Amino acid sequence: MDWLLPPPAPGSTPARALTIAGSDSGGGAGIQADMRTFALTGVHGCVAITAVTVQNSVGVTGVHTIPPETVAAQIESVVTDIGVLAAKTGMLASAEIIEAVVTTCARLGIGGDDTIPLVVDPVAASMHGDALLRDDALDAVRDQLVPRATIVTPNLDEVRLITGIEVTDAASQRAAAEAFLDLGARWALIKGGHLRESPSSTDLLTDGADEHEYTVERIPTGHDHGGGDTLAAAITCALAHGLDMPSAVAYAKRWVTECLRAAYPLGRGHGPVSPLWRLG
Repeated sequence: MDWLLPPPAPGSTPARALTIAGSDSGGGAGIQADMRTFALTGVHGCVAITAVTVQNSVGVTGVHTIPPETVAAQIESVVTDIGVLAAKTGMLASAEIIEAVVTTCARLGIGGDDTIPLVVDPVAASMHGDALLRDDALDAVRDQLVPRATIVTPNLDEVRLITGIEVTDAASQRAAAEAFLDLGARWALIKGGHLRESPSSTDLLTDGADEHEYTVERIPTGHDHGGGDTLAAAITCALAHGLDMPSAVAYAKRWVTECLRAAYPLGRGHGPVSPLWRLG
């Protein structure tokens, strides 16, 4: 498959990327999903864990947050020694953790106008549309995290929670993208995957001047846990390999589509999207 990112030569140091996110004990999303995509895309993954969830295929029943200073120390430890070529955020859990992440990333040159791109997956809603962040944390996402984003990748429930815009068609999708750019993101990717009545899934990417649409036929599966994490992780990997933003998103869209084709049942609820197809 000539569209895939090249694997590192044996014994050579691969591209490095950092995920700043929560742990999913069921292995379907969060840090676990990010690391699967990192590894199968030929990227060495580093982590800064923000929270430990009690989670399975049915839902989340508990969350233990990591102290903000420990989250910040994980980022600093990795970046100042190993170095990373791209980073992403997932579940940041609280306003205090968001502030610590943003402050540390700014100091280390991650996101904003600095050289290391930051992919912000603003995990604010569950796959059922329920809010996962308190109001003060949502404010921190809007006021601190999104302005640091090289690209922001919300699902449609997160668009509604963060901007107040209900995306129902192409016009409202474009309005949502503009709202995220107004908040300070360099690029906005508004995903169409949650418009489930549509026979296709169209994602809109724009920086306000350059606009791209990525459309694929919807994959008929009820097993899509971790799909947003996997897409954002694949964008991060592509950026770490040096692709420009439109090319990185095109790669990630193709990657997550194949992961949806390979999704499998797990437990009594929603199974995960699966990058294990890459082993075939």
